[in-house]
Amino acid sequence: MNIKRWIALVIAIGLFFVSIGFQFVGSLFTADFEEAFDFSQFDQEFTETVVEDGSLTKRIAVLHLEGVIQDTSTTSLFSEGLYNHDQFLDMLEYAGEDQSVAGIIIDVNTPGGGVVESAEIHDKILEIKETYNKPIYVSMGNTAASGGYYISAPTDKIVAHKATLTGSIGVIMESINFAGLAEDLGVDFNTIKSGEFKDIMSSTREMSEEERAILQAMIDDMYSDFVQVIVDGRDMSEERVRELADGRVYTGSQALEVNLVDAIGSLEDTITMMKEEHDLIDAQVIEYEQGFPFGSVFGMKLASMFRSNTDLVGIKELLQQSNAPRAMYLYSR
Repeated sequence: MNIKRWIALVIAIGLFFVSIGFQFVGSLFTADFEEAFDFSQFDQEFTETVVEDGSLTKRIAVLHLEGVIQDTSTTSLFSEGLYNHDQFLDMLEYAGEDQSVAGIIIDVNTPGGGVVESAEIHDKILEIKETYNKPIYVSMGNTAASGGYYISAPTDKIVAHKATLTGSIGVIMESINFAGLAEDLGVDFNTIKSGEFKDIMSSTREMSEEERAILQAMIDDMYSDFVQVIVDGRDMSEERVRELADGRVYTGSQALEVNLVDAIGSLEDTITMMKEEHDLIDAQVIEYEQGFPFGSVFGMKLASMFRSNTDLVGIKELLQQSNAPRAMYLYSR
């Protein structure tokens, strides 16, 4: 390649990056800067967006819970849209403390997740109801199963789409055993442990019956907690809950028939129900959005330009977690 072609190539590359720069800057200037750079919101890790105008003294706050309920401590600019457990708890607390918020709606779209994380959300909902006496409704999206139902049970009203997948009431713990494959390949594992059960659920050997009994007792204990949450939240008998809680999923229509949900409808229907049932007809409706104002603008713009990277961030966050088996309130297909 001669010198002229090298020069042309360098110029082309330079123009390419300049074009990307102008596109990025231009997209920033088309953003809603009044909302994005509302400095009054810098003391919280999320922003408020008005979706329906109305009274500023009687507002309905909509919180979106989407994705696996798992504390992955996501902080990357590219992580916009991923579930952030600590931030969601903060949003719940903020909505409870805000005297201008008269009602809270949680828009749930999750297959469930961690036992501890689900319990923390459940407990926070009960705390808000008892401390601030505010109605809390749930609007179920495509999926609100297992842990998604666990956190919904204590709310004042559950509204599902007729095609929502919910239920999957129960606990699951899984691991992969490749001892047979390792033996075929001639791979040996050396384990030094302090006690007989230190490597329980090891992937490198068969599980003993005694180990299985230990784990089953743990799962049964967590399952009993799940059942009690529904007994208390839905005012149902334990016998009836255990009859329904065999791990199966229900459509929204089926869940309504067995009293696991209260009504069929969309998020908009849920907002209307809360307005009519709690004298909030003229209430302003707001949504809480994750991320700092700066992070929200730059994160969304960067994610829109490099969309494939957001999936890589999610995978990286999960890989950074311990690969040890966990008990989960999770609907897995």
